[in-house]
Amino acid sequence: MDILPQTSAGFDWFAWVILPVLIFIARIIDVSLGTMRIIFTSRGLQKLAPLLGFIEVFIWIIATSQLVKHAQNVAAYLGYAAGFAAGNYVGMYLENRLAIGTVTLRAIIRRDPAELIQRLHDSGFGITTVDGQGSAGEVKIVYSTIKRRDLPAVMAIFHETLPGAFLSIEEVRSTEQGVFPATKNLVDNFTKKK
Repeated sequence: MDILPQTSAGFDWFAWVILPVLIFIARIIDVSLGTMRIIFTSRGLQKLAPLLGFIEVFIWIIATSQLVKHAQNVAAYLGYAAGFAAGNYVGMYLENRLAIGTVTLRAIIRRDPAELIQRLHDSGFGITTVDGQGSAGEVKIVYSTIKRRDLPAVMAIFHETLPGAFLSIEEVRSTEQGVFPATKNLVDNFTKKK
């Protein structure tokens, strides 16, 4: 392993700068794809996951072969490790931005949820309510299964109508039938309220 980044002609830009940067970028791409592949698999997107896996492994092989071929300096190792770490972050960020999937939102409410139910219904969301018994007495439990991309709008409705309600959100692997609003109507309703 080289200690000094010198060649007989001076500084070796390829080995100490260009290659580590290329490995770093390749690792960001392949680890991001791997992160998204795992998330897509867990959400039941079986057709997209194998394609991402193919691209991920192809890029990984290229990055690893270059690292092994030019393994004489620590900069390439650092590029590989930093790319892996950054790729995890980028993959999670991209997945959150894509907002693929469905979630079930459950609220436990101590007071009358009529306004909340009406607002959710007017926005096109399906709602189920159940009477329950909480630690402080009677409660209403409100369930709504929604597309993840609609979660910010639904959360805004909850926070405006029933601030302080207990909310939990769970990923849903698959759904069958149900009431889901058209995206355009939801966006219109959400922007009108602001």
